[in-house]
Amino acid sequence: MQADPLAQLNDVVVPQSVSWWPLSYPMWALIGTIVLLLVFICRYFYLRQQHLRAKKHAVKLSTSAQSAQELHLILKRLVKHYYGEQYASLSAEPWLEFQAKVTKAALTRQELDSLYSPNPSATLQAKLITAIKTFNVKEKRYV
Repeated sequence: MQADPLAQLNDVVVPQSVSWWPLSYPMWALIGTIVLLLVFICRYFYLRQQHLRAKKHAVKLSTSAQSAQELHLILKRLVKHYYGEQYASLSAEPWLEFQAKVTKAALTRQELDSLYSPNPSATLQAKLITAIKTFNVKEKRYV
């Protein structure tokens, strides 16, 4: 007579669970890569925030400026900070061309001339505020 086939089976031995510690070398490499990546991302955003600090301050100053002359001075200071003295010292037509290139608010020669007259143009102050807010900062190269 044949023996019962179920009786011939051996018990299943469950292996012990594998400990998660100590970590393997590839896992340490992955953790190190993630930490380095986070450090570089944080450093990039910190440096970017520091680079944009002057523009943020200029926008804040433009809300409390009393005259178009103050706004024009703030715009000139922004240009000096981001583009250098050679661009901030431009006057007349070269200044108008450069200012139109780095902002979205183009000034006219008459508005620029009226800046230092007793009665400046009515739209000049609004245009200068727009120019400060839309000022295109020169990208700093972190080398």
